[in-house]
Amino acid sequence: MIDAAKQAVSGVVGKIKKFVLTAQQNLAMQLLTSDATDIALGGGSRSGKTFLLVYAVVTRALLEPNSRHCILRFRQNAIIQAIVMDTFPKVMELAYPGVYDPKMLNKTWWFYTMPNGSEIWFGGLDDKERVEKILGNEYATMYFNECSQIPWQSIKLALTRLAQKTGLSLKAYYDFNPPSKRHWTYKIFLDKESPETNKPLLKPMDYAFLYVNPLDNSDNLDPKYLERLDALPPKERKRFYEGQFSEENNDALWSEEVIEVCRFLPDEKKVLPDMVRVVVAVDPSGCEGDEDDRSDEIGIVVVGLGTDGKAYLLADYSGHYGPSTWARVTADAFENHLADCVVAEANYGGAMVKHTIATANDKIPVKMVTATRGKVVRATPVAALYDVKDQKVKHVGFYPEIEEQLCGFYPDGYKGLKSPDRADALIWAITELFPGLIKAILDPEHAWRPPKVISNPKRASAYVNSGTPGLPTGRRR
Repeated sequence: MIDAAKQAVSGVVGKIKKFVLTAQQNLAMQLLTSDATDIALGGGSRSGKTFLLVYAVVTRALLEPNSRHCILRFRQNAIIQAIVMDTFPKVMELAYPGVYDPKMLNKTWWFYTMPNGSEIWFGGLDDKERVEKILGNEYATMYFNECSQIPWQSIKLALTRLAQKTGLSLKAYYDFNPPSKRHWTYKIFLDKESPETNKPLLKPMDYAFLYVNPLDNSDNLDPKYLERLDALPPKERKRFYEGQFSEENNDALWSEEVIEVCRFLPDEKKVLPDMVRVVVAVDPSGCEGDEDDRSDEIGIVVVGLGTDGKAYLLADYSGHYGPSTWARVTADAFENHLADCVVAEANYGGAMVKHTIATANDKIPVKMVTATRGKVVRATPVAALYDVKDQKVKHVGFYPEIEEQLCGFYPDGYKGLKSPDRADALIWAITELFPGLIKAILDPEHAWRPPKVISNPKRASAYVNSGTPGLPTGRRR
């Protein structure tokens, strides 16, 4: 397939540049061109998975004129930054030098047109309107990038458009850093079971999987980077260095199973209740802007308290923003969701945080909160509100980044790879909406309780005279 694609563009390319794949990457390429219809590469960080799969998509596009292909991720901004502006042009220049032309990238609809008329579309699955535009087409290839963040429902919907009739066989590609064994990627590609029914797949041979790990790509990585991965805590090392699926840990404050039970997906029969209160919570950091990957993200979430007494996670606007940008994002969230106030952590320059928000909108009421306890102490009572029986908190839709961070909280500390900025913002918001419940969980002995009701008998015969001369006084026993 690859040689045929190179021959197809030989009229455009002066000389095909050769690059060397490692032994494991060659196995991956053989798998990607096999008879399997759904093929996944799973493994640790920087193992070359994304490069190989973009390479496969590009090759198929060049092989079949006027064909259509797509590369999808959960977040639109993430795929533009990571794939469109980085991996895709690098693959084109390295594999097919002379073919890539920046002018052929349509930045309105986000698709690239090849010299033979084929198109590669790029999109996020986090916005309903955007998804409808992307899925208005049929495709010969679909590549789902970073599947640990993509809900199965989104995958299932997208696959209905893997239907373009061309000279190519239809292919769906997937990649991911292996999450827990409860995730749909493990159920489909390792257990060969349906993630919905847990029954065996009808055609298990159509689903293929290969581990590709950083050590398999060591020729292309700085040794210091591998040393850093090797030195990670056990849980993160297993996922990002060894590329292994993790066991579900019952000690975690949150689990994927509990979060799934607490998910709320509105439809014609299920509608959101009216909101009594809505708050925007902000967890600031020292981030300087979009390109500042060294700093933590700014956590910005919107949570409402429904008339049914439950808290609803309504939106997540977190990201790498400079001060003026995150202030504007916060103000827009406040206005768009008709919020009551903004709750912001004061530990990272309280006065500065309040002033920054005021520069975007000085009419927004801001409540500063101070972290006097550790993250886990603050998180524990909030996790209790997710109890499967009461379900005091609901997630409206899917929030993979927040949910992954929540599952990183343990009784002895937070064990995620990066700071739980999004989860921290969510915890502040829920604490603001349920102050009494949080206090009761933290200090049950001093929690407020309704006064004891003293009831007296209603029968007149139960009483005797209390002061009339000549009659007995006191109450009958």
